[in-house]
Amino acid sequence: MDYTAKLDTAIGRLHAEGRYRTFIDIERRNGHFPHAIWTRPDGSQREITVWCGNDYLGMGQNPVVLEAMHEALEATGAGSGGTRNISGTTVYHKRLEAELADLHGKESALLFTSAYIANDATLSTLPKLFPGLIIYSDELNHASMIEGVRRNGGAKRIFRHNDVAHLRELLAADDPAAPKLIAFESIYSMDGDFGPIAAICDLAEEFGALTYIDEVHAVGMYGPRGAGVAERDRLMHRIDIINGTLAKAYGVMGGYIAASFKMCDAIRSYAPGFIFTTSLPPVVAAGAAASVAWLKQHPELRERHQTQAKILKLRLKGLGLPIIDHGSHIVPVMVGDPVHTKRLSDMLLEDHGIYVQPINFPTVPRGTERLRFTPSPVHGPDEIDGLVRAMDALWSQCALNRAQLTG
Repeated sequence: MDYTAKLDTAIGRLHAEGRYRTFIDIERRNGHFPHAIWTRPDGSQREITVWCGNDYLGMGQNPVVLEAMHEALEATGAGSGGTRNISGTTVYHKRLEAELADLHGKESALLFTSAYIANDATLSTLPKLFPGLIIYSDELNHASMIEGVRRNGGAKRIFRHNDVAHLRELLAADDPAAPKLIAFESIYSMDGDFGPIAAICDLAEEFGALTYIDEVHAVGMYGPRGAGVAERDRLMHRIDIINGTLAKAYGVMGGYIAASFKMCDAIRSYAPGFIFTTSLPPVVAAGAAASVAWLKQHPELRERHQTQAKILKLRLKGLGLPIIDHGSHIVPVMVGDPVHTKRLSDMLLEDHGIYVQPINFPTVPRGTERLRFTPSPVHGPDEIDGLVRAMDALWSQCALNRAQLTG
């Protein structure tokens, strides 16, 4: 076996399809979000505006968060020192879990190193706790949910995206006595559409199923205190397990579930992804707790965030660009070709200092490649004007080039 040749073939295939992913080196500038410094391969630098970050509210540079992290760093040092079971549980972890349980109105919360791990570990462990469990999963659920459902070894049913009628058919076809769980998202991050939470909860009650919602792209940004879409819609009490992240709107790192005390205790006791993983550093837990607590008290930041998203969508629609708009903060501009998506991304960066990463397969289906913009409360008029002017110029240019190539 020529292993190197196999690797060359695999990487070459991505290049040929126009979806080889390149990373650019950026240095976030504390106090200057969303601006950053881009270091080119030749070592030269230029200032850029980040338009694709998941630090949706700029909390990664909030002084309250940084102060909490500085204090924890001085008090505890760098790392946690072990897994949660072996010396890795500190007052900072417990404080953060208490903040999260309070945020979601649940008895308990359980920290993981990422929301990916939280989804994977929880969904793959549930069949151990409920033998014979059938999981009903939306077809567009995040890869972490898909992986957790795939690895659990139990029965699964995939329902068409947001199709409550199809979900009902699947539930009705199974043994009424079998334990069931419906897994879905509140906001689907690539199109920005909302899950039908109330309708799914109705079905769960009718068929005796548990509910599991991923609020990763909603926590911090929706609801009176930032608990997500379920809070906004006054439905949190109908959700059994809520998954969230600390790495997006909260600006730090980590993931979690919030649920009943017994549910969290069981996952804590049985999930390998929790048991055998070094816990978050106390400094990270301290910053996340400060961020969660601060955002509970500052709905005005969420309001500004929604306003900026609406402004950007309105301006881009005014150019006639193919925007998907489901009313969330996600702003996808559909391109539909991996090569041209990458070309647009490159030209925005090189010519205009605008950084937006191309979104290609397998993140989205082939033929739906896109640029996904994530405005924040501090993407002001100057930044929006610059983006709109650049897209106006480049979209026409790319459309002409594409016509010449295919004509």
